[in-house]
Amino acid sequence: MTDPQMPATERPEPRAPTMLWALVPIVALVAMLAAAYGLYGDEAALGANQIALMLAAVIAAMVGLRCGHSFDEMREAAIASVNTGLTALFILLAVGALIGTWAMSGTLVAMVYWGLQILSPDYFYFTVVLICAATALVIGSSWTVAGTIGIGLMGVAAQMGLNPAITAGAIISGAYFGDKSSPLSDATNLATAAAGAKLYDHIIETLWTSVPTLLVCLVVFWLLGAPGEFDASAITEGLAANFNVGFIPFVPLILVLGLAVARVPPFLTIFVGALAGGIVAVIISPDSVAAAADDTGLPHALQMIKGVWTALASGFVSDTGSPGLDQLLSRGGMESMLITIWLILSALSFGGVVDKIGALDRVLAPVLKAADTTGKLIGALVAAALGTNILASDQYIAIVLPGKLFQRAFRKMGLAPVVLSRAVGDSATVTSALVPWNSCGAYMAATLGVATVNYLPFAFFNILNPLVTILFGVMGWRMLRSDTPKAAAAE
Repeated sequence: MTDPQMPATERPEPRAPTMLWALVPIVALVAMLAAAYGLYGDEAALGANQIALMLAAVIAAMVGLRCGHSFDEMREAAIASVNTGLTALFILLAVGALIGTWAMSGTLVAMVYWGLQILSPDYFYFTVVLICAATALVIGSSWTVAGTIGIGLMGVAAQMGLNPAITAGAIISGAYFGDKSSPLSDATNLATAAAGAKLYDHIIETLWTSVPTLLVCLVVFWLLGAPGEFDASAITEGLAANFNVGFIPFVPLILVLGLAVARVPPFLTIFVGALAGGIVAVIISPDSVAAAADDTGLPHALQMIKGVWTALASGFVSDTGSPGLDQLLSRGGMESMLITIWLILSALSFGGVVDKIGALDRVLAPVLKAADTTGKLIGALVAAALGTNILASDQYIAIVLPGKLFQRAFRKMGLAPVVLSRAVGDSATVTSALVPWNSCGAYMAATLGVATVNYLPFAFFNILNPLVTILFGVMGWRMLRSDTPKAAAAE
């Protein structure tokens, strides 16, 4: 083993791990996560998973030392990996703040009120998919959709007595269809860049696999509807009597959607929406703001400032006397996102070390070598993308790394870059929300209030889309060649 204190100039070049050593941290992580889930169940994400990821990172570092890497190199790799997730962490904090002020301002109540007026249990899940798909297609962000409209839809489902896990699955299914099909999406642009394809060629090809998947999902969600009579009049009358359900509470939502369409950065968009929620609360719900401040000795103006400040930081606690409504409204605040941030930091640290020591490259090498047909090649890419989402815990890494590693194999088989970019979008982008410790899976669970393992069986689009793209590869559908006019345009 190399001395970690040896000067860099005297240290031999690090060597790639053998397959056995590359698998050690991966197997250790899988075993510890399985143990955490067995011991803690859904509560594993509250701390047990974080410990497993940190221990696995230490094990990966031990393997790295054996292969000639220094502690300093691996520490810097972990830091660099964490840096890639800082944007996501700040967005999480902004979403926590937004939920707090929107609960206090009545924005969430207004969304629930009108949702109950318009929607029916018979077609609720079906409509949720369409609403989220259309919105994400326009604004290009599954996270923004889940953190705004998604929260309101979860509230509607709760009032209707519908399954929260199915509702979350419908929200995520629609949001990811729109995200991966939108020219405004970061994930879409990253997939095309990683594969060397053209953006609009990529979007056209993506629709070939995404639209059939969406149609299947819509049928399934329609069948999952709950036929029967649902009288929401008592609930809506109670909401209208106690809250402002007119236009003003929707101002923060309209502002957020407008900023998203204008391509304002997500953190700024959501945080401005949170501040707007606080301002609306001061205007139409000053009593709620004063209650949040909980300091009658302050002048009115300072009570308003402290109340909004409290909602941004620690969330809002409702005391309407209605248990169901209080459960919906007592939430939010940046503080509520800290455990999720802990999970993401632990996961990204592990991913950075594993990537640095070359474990992922080693595990993928035989997979690439065995992929001698389009079906096997697409299947290998999907497996690599899912595996990277699990191990690196970051959607962007799962898009870029397989996209780069598979370029040569796709060129060797004569496939156009747009085939690679489509397959990357159909796998890396959508499966990120299915991994509890991935930044996307952790975000969706924290935002929608449903554990990843609970909504996973119902995130039909995210499950089916990779299978559809494999089917296209096996059948040879839309496997555009580099020498065709369209493929040439894509290069």
